[in-house]
Formats: sequence, structure tokens, C-alpha cells
Amino acid sequence: MKKVILLALAAVMTFGASAQKLKGSDTVLPLAQKEAESYSVVNKSSNVSVTGGGSGVGISALMDGSTDIAMASRKIKLDEKMKLQESGNTVIEKVIAKDALAVIVNPNNKVSQLTREQLEQIFTGKITNWKEVGGADLKIVVYSRETSSGTYEFFKESILKNKNYMASVLSMPATGAIIQSVGQTPGAIGYVGLAYLTPSVKALKVSYDGKTYIEPSFANSKNGTYPVVRPLFFYYTKKNEAKVKPFIDYVMSKDGQKIVGEVGYIDVL
Repeated sequence: MKKVILLALAAVMTFGASAQKLKGSDTVLPLAQKEAESYSVVNKSSNVSVTGGGSGVGISALMDGSTDIAMASRKIKLDEKMKLQESGNTVIEKVIAKDALAVIVNPNNKVSQLTREQLEQIFTGKITNWKEVGGADLKIVVYSRETSSGTYEFFKESILKNKNYMASVLSMPATGAIIQSVGQTPGAIGYVGLAYLTPSVKALKVSYDGKTYIEPSFANSKNGTYPVVRPLFFYYTKKNEAKVKPFIDYVMSKDGQKIVGEVGYIDVL
């Protein structure tokens, strides 16, 4: 009996010490990092590494086996799912939190609110000067995430109604780069996850009905009044489930979901 217990303990220690890799969405990145830090306090022998790069990068890494969990701010595409299945992998999807997408401008911009239609026209290049939407006579400089980003795709779907971004849009490799660029450029506009907001930029109120303008905040996102909200995902393979389940269970626990709110996202409990 004693031998069985010792073997079981050895197995737990070996499992706990096994390295887990998370890769993908820059939106999910700060949350996953915080969850990993907290998890390591509870599980001393854990070794969880977290890197960004974009949702598409994370899912590609899941395909080639270089990550255990793909972090994504958009749903996995059918062709990505099919490629995983063709290689003998069944993919599992887990919604770990929700996120509000904030439209940001330079703090000195007098414009404080825009309709979805106005945003669509700005990001597709139909509106090119801030005076057209009640602002100063100043050229609009449009910043976006690059095409591998789930945030890029969600914004295109929700705000642009799947219309193409303007050809001269300035694509940024990471959310932090958008924050920095918009904060330094008087006529700039961009979009970031709610958790990334800093005093160096100003978040706009958004209206989908042309009447009610809602501020992007945790409370408004949680109660459903702010319209630009999306789920955030972990993707992993069925064959890897036993390895990643303890960490995912922690993220979905009461303590893990408390961290979701602390980081600035919306819990799913």
C-alpha cells in the first residue's frame, strides 16, 4: 500500500513539473500571464510559459505541436480545425473570459463618441478628416492590428460588418504598439482590448443605434449595454487534455475568474 502511495505521489510530482506552453492572442496574454503566476503559487512545481504573437500564430503553433494551449480572441476557423483533424487531433474549445474592445483616440482629440456607422466609414476610408465627425480640421490616422490578430478579425466583423479596411491602414504587430502610436499621434484612432487602456489614450463611447452612446467599461460590458464584447478562448487538443486540464480548471475556478476581473476582463462564472 505504501509503495502504491509513493508511486502515485511521484506521478503527481512529475505531472506538476511538466512544462506547459501557451501561445497566441495578445489580448489574452496579460490574463494568461497573471493566471500562470497565480497558478504557480498554488502549484509550486508548475512550469507554465506564456507568449503572444496573435490568435493565428497561437493556432498555428497548436497545429505544429509547438504549444499546448492556443490563446485566441476569435473562434477557430473551419480550415484550421480541419487541418488539426487531418493530423489526427480533435480540438477542444474553452471560453475562459469575455473582453470589451475599446476604440481609442489621442487624449487631445475633442471627439468623445462615434456611431458604429461612423467608425465603419473611418476604418474603410470614407471619412478621412476629424471635422467630418465634429472634431478639428485634422487628418485621421487609422491604426489596426495585423491580419493574424483575432482582434483585427473581430473588429472587422463587428464594426465594419465584414467590409475591408482602408488600404492605407497602419498595421501594428501588437496592442502595445497601437497604444503608443495613438498616444503620440494627434489625429490617430485605433482599437484595443479593455484591459490595455491607459491614461495615454482616450476611449470613445460607441453607439450601435445612433442614439445611446455607451462607454467601454467593465460594468457596461458585464451588464450587456456596451455592444463591442467578444469571448476569449483557450484551444487545446484532446490528446493533450490530461496535461493542460489542471491549469484550465484553475482558470475556470472562482479564484481564476476573480483574476479575470482584476486584469480588466469579464468573468464567465
